[in-house]
Amino acid sequence: MPKEIQLQVSPEVASNESLLYEHVAQLVRVSTKLVHKVVILKRSIDARQKAIKVNLKVAVYLIDEKYTEQKIELPDYENVSNKQEVIIVGAGPAGLFAALQLIELGLKPIVIERGKEVRGRRRDLKAINVDHIVNEDSNYCFGEGGAGTYSDGKLYTRSKKRGDVDRILQLLVGFGATPDILVEAHPHIGTNKLPQIIQDIREKIIECGGQVLFETRVTDFVIKNNEMQGVVTQNGDTISANKLILATGHSARDIFELLDRKKILIEAKPFAIGVRAEHPQELIDRIQYSCDYRGEHLPPAPYSIVKQVNGRGMYSFCMCPGGVIAPCATSPGEVVTNGWSPSKRDQATANSGIVIELKLEDFKPFAKFGALAGMEFQKSIEQKAWHLAGETQKVPAQRMIDFTQNKISTSIPKTSYVPGTTSIEMGQVFPEFLTQILREGFKEFGKAMRGYMTNEAILHAPESRTSSPVRIPRDNETLEHPQIKGLYPCGEGAGFAGGIISAAIDGEKCALKIAAVLK
Repeated sequence: MPKEIQLQVSPEVASNESLLYEHVAQLVRVSTKLVHKVVILKRSIDARQKAIKVNLKVAVYLIDEKYTEQKIELPDYENVSNKQEVIIVGAGPAGLFAALQLIELGLKPIVIERGKEVRGRRRDLKAINVDHIVNEDSNYCFGEGGAGTYSDGKLYTRSKKRGDVDRILQLLVGFGATPDILVEAHPHIGTNKLPQIIQDIREKIIECGGQVLFETRVTDFVIKNNEMQGVVTQNGDTISANKLILATGHSARDIFELLDRKKILIEAKPFAIGVRAEHPQELIDRIQYSCDYRGEHLPPAPYSIVKQVNGRGMYSFCMCPGGVIAPCATSPGEVVTNGWSPSKRDQATANSGIVIELKLEDFKPFAKFGALAGMEFQKSIEQKAWHLAGETQKVPAQRMIDFTQNKISTSIPKTSYVPGTTSIEMGQVFPEFLTQILREGFKEFGKAMRGYMTNEAILHAPESRTSSPVRIPRDNETLEHPQIKGLYPCGEGAGFAGGIISAAIDGEKCALKIAAVLK
């Protein structure tokens, strides 16, 4: 049996196999020649001290112990062409993993996606970046793979109590992700690699008899006697099934409006809003690693900060080392930012959402919209940013210290945000109470990370799609909507997930509940 040990080594040792084997041999008190294989099970970086260390959990196989490489294999999916059908609205992580789980359970998924297939989305992303044209059905948020496909592929989650995280990671590896995601403390795939993985998942669904319908937007639900019967699409077609997983993501405002219009119970939900801050990656490396030069053995440094400011939580969100800022509007007449990194995280800048938690009372000026009050609050800020930026996809921007001093920046250097920036005093974008919290919060951030508060950092506004502004309630046991039998609100858009892994887990949970009812 291999011996499992925990150890802490320098980055140089962790990245050099022969040095690692020598170190492990000393720990287990054998000659290096007797170490047959060292398998890394878990890896994380400890940068709390000046001498940075890498924490490893490894399995050590000695020369007389057999080592067989573990191959991740996909489940034995059956053909479900003639099986009972279940509609899934949305082809993000919740929808795709729900579809795979349904197939595994012997049910046929019909996945309906308003956007284009993953490769076809690229033209529309170019249009928003270069020509400032927003396609309402195909953008960074809508299309095959959902928001995660072209916004990073971070796989870290705190939602381990919700389900089997390792199962989701193993499925991703089975569909082509690097096995490193099974080892790293903060796994990440990268926007450049996700499209092929998403495409392979879709092809597996179709190969097994499921359906995936692109450029098909749901415009109505067919409901009889408070029971789901199917959906109507923008072409007037009806797709029938009495079980429906609603996994549309946090930005499908038309679906929220449809639910509200049909008097299907939904609730306003608090979320967070703020800016996206961009620093030179070298600066973040110097701060986090306490060194002048990061070197080849360490990855670009991330950061995470949480502070209480004026009774509100202000925190970093979706931090992207070696990444870029992207325009993520889903309708004309609004500006929205987000960030992503390629797999190597090799861009010159680091960016992160810096956001403030909102409360339901903040939405009082929009109370006439009922459950959509938070959504309208969110929309008003995005539309204001668009007007302030000259009614283009250029983003309102300001240097960090200038913002804290209520001073317009005389110049904005070129940032990673391709459509460009417009120098304004960003207090104009937000309500006064948010502006004040942001100004005070950045000063606190500067105390927590010496060097973080700098005019080299550029703020882009707004970062507004942190999570859904609406919750679609469901029964804790059945996961069905309390009013509509056969309707399963799912994932981030329904308020039950917060990222790729937790959304995928929630998709699987809904599929399991449906299978239990049908079988």
